[in-house]
Amino acid sequence: MNRLPVAERREQLIEAALAVASRDGIEAATVRAVAAEAGVSLGVVHYCFQDKDELLRAMAHAITAANLERSLGDLPQGGSDTESVIENVIDALWAGIRESRGPQLLSYELTTSSLRHPELNQVAIEQYRGSWAAAEQVLDLVERTAHVGWSVPRGQLARTVVAVIDGFSLAWLVDGDSETARAGLQGFGRFLATVAVPVVLEPEPEPAPTTSA
Repeated sequence: MNRLPVAERREQLIEAALAVASRDGIEAATVRAVAAEAGVSLGVVHYCFQDKDELLRAMAHAITAANLERSLGDLPQGGSDTESVIENVIDALWAGIRESRGPQLLSYELTTSSLRHPELNQVAIEQYRGSWAAAEQVLDLVERTAHVGWSVPRGQLARTVVAVIDGFSLAWLVDGDSETARAGLQGFGRFLATVAVPVVLEPEPEPAPTTSA
């Protein structure tokens, strides 16, 4: 077995754990199953992670980071009116969700599993803090692209956005009806446009005239 730095070995084991969990569910991601998936001994897993709880926390962080990168990586920067900007952003967000069914399902599994185990409660909190922060970044993009603000506090609106996306995403995981989920999200997008407030841009100051000596 090749000797790897601890950081690289941890990444390898996290990937193995995610592979097991994606295939067989969170409960199947035992230390023994992860060791077998990675082709290492149990001792290697215990050397890198104190216990399964620490491994689950690392998995949750990896999934959250990947979901955020996927959601924010390809958002459109252009558009004309506010509704069009929001429609384009929602389409890009939904495309990212639709193409990552496994990670989305794992996110929900990790959340509910952590709520059943007090020692993992921080996992769910961190997942949602990350989601709320990502939603604020999306709202900020809409603000800058469409030159608008919001008639309600951005933080409150971000929580609403996450709740709506969670609801439609979970329903899609259940029934597989992507078009209905997209249509529902676009309906929410039209509501979102109603709480957008145009921002009047101040003209840039003209450069001061130069004087010749």
